[in-house]
Amino acid sequence: MIDSLRKHVSPGWVLVAPFLMLVVVLYLGPILNILWLSLTDPEPGLQNYQKLYTNDTLLRIIWTTFRICLITTIISVAFGYSIAYAMVHAHKKRQKLMLTLLLVSFWISILVRTFSWLMLLGHNGLLNNALETLNIISEPVAFVRNELGVLIGMVHYMVPYAVLPLLVNMQTLDTRVMSASRNLGATGSQTFFRIYLPLTKPGIVAACLLVFILSLGFYVTPAILGGGKVLMVAEYISVQLLVTLKWGTAAMLAALMLFGVLALLYIMSKFMKLSTVFGGSTS
Repeated sequence: MIDSLRKHVSPGWVLVAPFLMLVVVLYLGPILNILWLSLTDPEPGLQNYQKLYTNDTLLRIIWTTFRICLITTIISVAFGYSIAYAMVHAHKKRQKLMLTLLLVSFWISILVRTFSWLMLLGHNGLLNNALETLNIISEPVAFVRNELGVLIGMVHYMVPYAVLPLLVNMQTLDTRVMSASRNLGATGSQTFFRIYLPLTKPGIVAACLLVFILSLGFYVTPAILGGGKVLMVAEYISVQLLVTLKWGTAAMLAALMLFGVLALLYIMSKFMKLSTVFGGSTS
Protein backbone atom coordinates (compact mmCIF):
# COMPACT_ATOMS: atom_id res chain seq x y z
CA MET A 1 0.00 0.00 0.00
CA ILE A 2 2.86 2.36 0.82
CA ASP A 3 4.50 1.63 -2.56
CA SER A 4 1.21 2.34 -4.33
CA LEU A 5 0.86 5.62 -2.43
CA ARG A 6 4.38 6.67 -3.43
CA LYS A 7 3.52 6.16 -7.09
CA HIS A 8 0.58 8.56 -6.95
CA VAL A 9 1.86 11.12 -4.40
CA SER A 10 4.99 13.17 -4.97
CA PRO A 11 7.56 13.10 -2.13
CA GLY A 12 7.42 16.90 -2.09
CA TRP A 13 3.90 16.75 -0.68
CA VAL A 14 5.33 15.17 2.49
CA LEU A 15 7.16 18.42 3.19
CA VAL A 16 4.28 20.66 2.13
CA ALA A 17 1.46 18.74 3.86
CA PRO A 18 2.12 20.00 7.46
CA PHE A 19 2.14 23.64 6.36
CA LEU A 20 -0.91 23.07 4.17
CA MET A 21 -2.79 21.53 7.07
CA LEU A 22 -1.80 24.48 9.26
CA VAL A 23 -3.16 26.94 6.70
CA VAL A 24 -6.38 24.94 6.37
CA VAL A 25 -6.89 24.87 10.15
CA LEU A 26 -6.09 28.57 10.64
CA TYR A 27 -8.25 29.63 7.69
CA LEU A 28 -11.21 27.29 7.86
CA GLY A 29 -11.37 27.29 11.65
CA PRO A 30 -12.51 30.92 12.04
CA ILE A 31 -14.90 30.59 9.06
CA LEU A 32 -16.55 27.51 10.53
CA ASN A 33 -16.75 29.30 13.89
CA ILE A 34 -18.56 32.24 12.23
CA LEU A 35 -21.03 29.88 10.57
CA TRP A 36 -21.58 28.13 13.91
CA LEU A 37 -22.21 31.44 15.71
CA SER A 38 -24.72 32.50 13.06
CA LEU A 39 -26.76 29.39 13.87
CA THR A 40 -26.32 29.18 17.66
CA ASP A 41 -26.09 32.74 19.06
CA PRO A 42 -28.08 33.76 21.07
CA GLU A 43 -29.79 30.37 20.80
CA PRO A 44 -29.76 27.51 18.28
CA GLY A 45 -31.94 28.08 15.23
CA LEU A 46 -32.38 30.24 12.17
CA GLN A 47 -33.62 33.33 13.99
CA ASN A 48 -30.60 35.37 12.83
CA TYR A 49 -31.33 34.60 9.19
CA GLN A 50 -35.03 35.35 9.71
CA LYS A 51 -34.02 38.97 10.36
CA LEU A 52 -33.33 39.28 6.65
CA TYR A 53 -37.08 39.23 6.14
CA THR A 54 -38.35 40.92 9.30
CA ASN A 55 -35.81 43.64 10.20
CA ASP A 56 -36.41 46.77 8.10
CA THR A 57 -33.17 48.41 9.26
CA LEU A 58 -31.13 45.41 8.21
CA LEU A 59 -32.86 45.27 4.83
CA ARG A 60 -32.19 48.98 4.30
CA ILE A 61 -28.49 48.55 5.11
CA ILE A 62 -28.17 45.60 2.72
CA TRP A 63 -29.94 47.57 -0.02
CA THR A 64 -27.67 50.60 0.60
CA THR A 65 -24.61 48.37 0.37
CA PHE A 66 -25.81 46.74 -2.84
CA ARG A 67 -26.71 50.09 -4.44
CA ILE A 68 -23.41 51.78 -3.58
CA CYS A 69 -21.39 48.75 -4.70
CA LEU A 70 -23.30 48.59 -7.98
CA ILE A 71 -22.82 52.29 -8.76
CA THR A 72 -19.16 52.05 -7.77
CA THR A 73 -18.74 49.07 -10.08
CA ILE A 74 -20.33 50.78 -13.08
CA ILE A 75 -18.30 53.98 -12.73
CA SER A 76 -15.03 52.19 -11.90
CA VAL A 77 -15.29 49.79 -14.84
CA ALA A 78 -16.14 52.68 -17.20
CA PHE A 79 -13.00 54.57 -16.11
CA GLY A 80 -10.99 51.36 -16.00
CA TYR A 81 -11.98 50.43 -19.54
CA SER A 82 -10.83 53.81 -20.85
CA ILE A 83 -7.52 53.56 -19.00
CA ALA A 84 -6.87 49.97 -20.10
CA TYR A 85 -7.72 50.86 -23.71
CA ALA A 86 -5.32 53.81 -23.61
CA MET A 87 -2.57 51.64 -22.09
CA VAL A 88 -2.90 48.89 -24.70
CA HIS A 89 -2.71 51.37 -27.59
CA ALA A 90 -0.02 53.62 -26.09
CA HIS A 91 3.66 53.65 -27.08
CA LYS A 92 5.80 51.15 -25.18
CA LYS A 93 7.50 53.83 -23.06
CA ARG A 94 4.22 55.50 -22.14
CA GLN A 95 2.68 52.09 -21.50
CA LYS A 96 5.40 51.30 -18.96
CA LEU A 97 4.92 54.70 -17.30
CA MET A 98 1.16 54.20 -17.09
CA LEU A 99 1.62 50.71 -15.68
CA THR A 100 4.05 52.04 -13.08
CA LEU A 101 1.59 54.72 -11.99
CA LEU A 102 -1.13 52.08 -11.80
CA LEU A 103 0.99 49.85 -9.57
CA VAL A 104 2.03 52.76 -7.36
CA SER A 105 -1.63 53.38 -6.57
CA PHE A 106 -1.79 49.95 -4.89
CA TRP A 107 0.94 50.97 -2.44
CA ILE A 108 -1.00 53.92 -1.02
CA SER A 109 -2.98 53.05 2.09
CA ILE A 110 -6.75 53.27 1.83
CA LEU A 111 -6.73 55.22 5.10
CA VAL A 112 -4.39 57.84 3.62
CA ARG A 113 -6.54 58.10 0.51
CA THR A 114 -9.74 58.48 2.50
CA PHE A 115 -8.38 61.24 4.75
CA SER A 116 -6.97 62.98 1.67
CA TRP A 117 -10.46 63.06 0.14
CA LEU A 118 -11.84 64.30 3.46
CA MET A 119 -9.37 67.21 3.45
CA LEU A 120 -10.14 67.93 -0.19
CA LEU A 121 -13.94 67.66 -0.12
CA GLY A 122 -14.76 68.81 3.43
CA HIS A 123 -16.71 71.99 4.21
CA ASN A 124 -13.42 73.81 4.75
CA GLY A 125 -11.59 71.68 2.22
CA LEU A 126 -9.56 72.79 -0.75
CA LEU A 127 -12.37 72.32 -3.27
CA ASN A 128 -15.01 74.29 -1.37
CA ASN A 129 -12.55 77.07 -0.54
CA ALA A 130 -11.53 77.34 -4.19
CA LEU A 131 -15.16 77.48 -5.38
CA GLU A 132 -16.00 80.15 -2.78
CA THR A 133 -12.94 82.19 -3.75
CA LEU A 134 -14.05 82.11 -7.39
CA ASN A 135 -17.59 83.13 -6.28
CA ILE A 136 -19.04 80.02 -7.89
CA ILE A 137 -20.80 79.05 -4.65
CA SER A 138 -21.97 81.12 -1.70
CA GLU A 139 -21.78 78.34 0.90
CA PRO A 140 -19.89 75.02 1.15
CA VAL A 141 -21.25 72.11 -0.86
CA ALA A 142 -21.83 68.85 1.04
CA PHE A 143 -19.42 66.54 -0.76
CA VAL A 144 -18.91 64.34 2.32
CA ARG A 145 -21.05 62.82 5.06
CA ASN A 146 -23.31 61.46 2.31
CA GLU A 147 -23.34 58.83 -0.43
CA LEU A 148 -21.58 61.15 -2.87
CA GLY A 149 -18.46 61.28 -0.72
CA VAL A 150 -18.52 57.51 -0.21
CA LEU A 151 -18.84 56.91 -3.95
CA ILE A 152 -15.97 59.28 -4.77
CA GLY A 153 -13.67 57.54 -2.30
CA MET A 154 -14.66 54.03 -3.36
CA VAL A 155 -14.41 54.72 -7.10
CA HIS A 156 -10.96 56.28 -6.64
CA TYR A 157 -9.76 53.16 -4.86
CA MET A 158 -11.44 50.65 -7.17
CA VAL A 159 -10.44 51.97 -10.61
CA PRO A 160 -6.99 50.26 -10.58
CA TYR A 161 -8.66 46.94 -9.74
CA ALA A 162 -10.97 47.41 -12.72
CA VAL A 163 -8.02 48.09 -15.01
CA LEU A 164 -6.21 44.82 -14.25
CA PRO A 165 -8.60 42.23 -15.76
CA LEU A 166 -9.48 44.56 -18.63
CA LEU A 167 -5.82 45.13 -19.45
CA VAL A 168 -5.08 41.40 -19.40
CA ASN A 169 -8.07 40.70 -21.65
CA MET A 170 -7.21 43.44 -24.15
CA GLN A 171 -3.58 42.34 -24.40
CA THR A 172 -4.68 38.88 -25.52
CA LEU A 173 -6.82 40.12 -28.43
CA ASP A 174 -5.67 39.48 -31.99
CA THR A 175 -5.18 42.94 -33.51
CA ARG A 176 -5.40 41.45 -37.00
CA VAL A 177 -9.16 41.09 -36.52
CA MET A 178 -9.52 44.86 -36.04
CA SER A 179 -7.23 45.53 -39.00
CA ALA A 180 -9.31 43.22 -41.18
CA SER A 181 -12.46 45.04 -40.12
CA ARG A 182 -11.03 48.41 -41.16
CA ASN A 183 -9.70 46.99 -44.44
CA LEU A 184 -13.22 45.79 -45.26
CA GLY A 185 -14.52 49.36 -44.97
CA ALA A 186 -15.71 49.56 -41.35
CA THR A 187 -15.27 52.87 -39.57
CA GLY A 188 -13.40 53.18 -36.30
CA SER A 189 -16.60 53.30 -34.26
CA GLN A 190 -18.08 50.33 -36.11
CA THR A 191 -14.92 48.31 -35.50
CA PHE A 192 -14.98 49.21 -31.83
CA PHE A 193 -18.65 48.49 -31.11
CA ARG A 194 -19.05 45.43 -33.35
CA ILE A 195 -15.63 43.78 -32.97
CA TYR A 196 -13.50 45.17 -30.15
CA LEU A 197 -16.16 45.64 -27.46
CA PRO A 198 -17.70 42.13 -27.83
CA LEU A 199 -14.21 40.58 -27.65
CA THR A 200 -13.57 42.36 -24.34
CA LYS A 201 -16.79 41.17 -22.69
CA PRO A 202 -14.97 38.53 -20.57
CA GLY A 203 -12.70 41.26 -19.21
CA ILE A 204 -15.67 43.53 -18.52
CA VAL A 205 -17.50 40.78 -16.64
CA ALA A 206 -14.37 39.89 -14.65
CA ALA A 207 -13.73 43.57 -13.82
CA CYS A 208 -17.35 44.10 -12.73
CA LEU A 209 -17.35 41.07 -10.46
CA LEU A 210 -13.92 41.84 -9.00
CA VAL A 211 -14.82 45.46 -8.19
CA PHE A 212 -18.21 44.50 -6.80
CA ILE A 213 -16.72 41.77 -4.57
CA LEU A 214 -14.05 44.10 -3.18
CA SER A 215 -16.59 46.89 -2.67
CA LEU A 216 -18.78 44.68 -0.50
CA GLY A 217 -16.19 44.65 2.27
CA PHE A 218 -15.46 48.39 2.36
CA TYR A 219 -15.31 49.72 5.91
CA VAL A 220 -12.91 52.66 6.26
CA THR A 221 -14.17 54.77 3.35
CA PRO A 222 -17.91 54.65 4.21
CA ALA A 223 -17.16 55.19 7.90
CA ILE A 224 -15.04 58.32 7.31
CA LEU A 225 -16.52 59.91 4.18
CA GLY A 226 -20.04 58.81 5.10
CA GLY A 227 -19.71 60.28 8.58
CA GLY A 228 -22.06 57.73 10.10
CA LYS A 229 -24.89 58.68 7.74
CA VAL A 230 -24.12 56.00 5.15
CA LEU A 231 -24.15 52.65 6.92
CA MET A 232 -22.93 49.65 4.93
CA VAL A 233 -22.81 45.97 5.90
CA ALA A 234 -19.14 45.92 6.94
CA GLU A 235 -19.60 48.87 9.31
CA TYR A 236 -22.85 47.41 10.64
CA ILE A 237 -21.04 44.16 11.44
CA SER A 238 -18.51 46.18 13.43
CA VAL A 239 -21.34 47.88 15.35
CA GLN A 240 -22.93 44.51 16.15
CA LEU A 241 -19.63 43.13 17.43
CA LEU A 242 -18.30 46.11 19.40
CA VAL A 243 -21.38 48.07 20.49
CA THR A 244 -24.51 45.94 20.70
CA LEU A 245 -22.59 42.67 21.21
CA LYS A 246 -24.99 40.78 18.93
CA TRP A 247 -22.44 38.31 17.65
CA GLY A 248 -25.05 36.08 16.05
CA THR A 249 -26.33 38.87 13.81
CA ALA A 250 -22.79 39.89 12.89
CA ALA A 251 -21.88 36.28 12.10
CA MET A 252 -25.00 35.90 9.96
CA LEU A 253 -24.10 38.98 7.90
CA ALA A 254 -20.51 37.80 7.57
CA ALA A 255 -21.72 34.38 6.39
CA LEU A 256 -24.08 36.05 3.94
CA MET A 257 -21.23 38.10 2.47
CA LEU A 258 -18.99 35.02 2.33
CA PHE A 259 -21.49 32.97 0.35
CA GLY A 260 -22.22 35.94 -1.89
CA VAL A 261 -18.53 36.40 -2.68
CA LEU A 262 -18.08 32.68 -3.37
CA ALA A 263 -21.04 32.75 -5.75
CA LEU A 264 -19.63 35.77 -7.59
CA LEU A 265 -16.18 34.16 -7.83
CA TYR A 266 -17.80 31.08 -9.32
CA ILE A 267 -19.54 33.24 -11.91
CA MET A 268 -16.27 35.04 -12.65
CA SER A 269 -14.48 31.72 -13.22
CA LYS A 270 -16.96 30.97 -16.01
CA PHE A 271 -15.78 34.01 -17.98
CA MET A 272 -12.09 34.23 -17.12
CA LYS A 273 -9.46 32.27 -15.20
CA LEU A 274 -9.15 33.80 -11.75
CA SER A 275 -5.35 33.85 -12.07
CA THR A 276 -5.55 36.15 -15.08
CA VAL A 277 -7.41 38.76 -13.04
CA PHE A 278 -4.18 39.35 -11.13
CA GLY A 279 -1.92 39.15 -14.14
CA GLY A 280 -1.35 35.42 -14.33
CA SER A 281 -0.94 33.32 -17.44
CA THR A 282 -3.92 32.95 -19.72
CA SER A 283 -2.80 29.59 -21.08
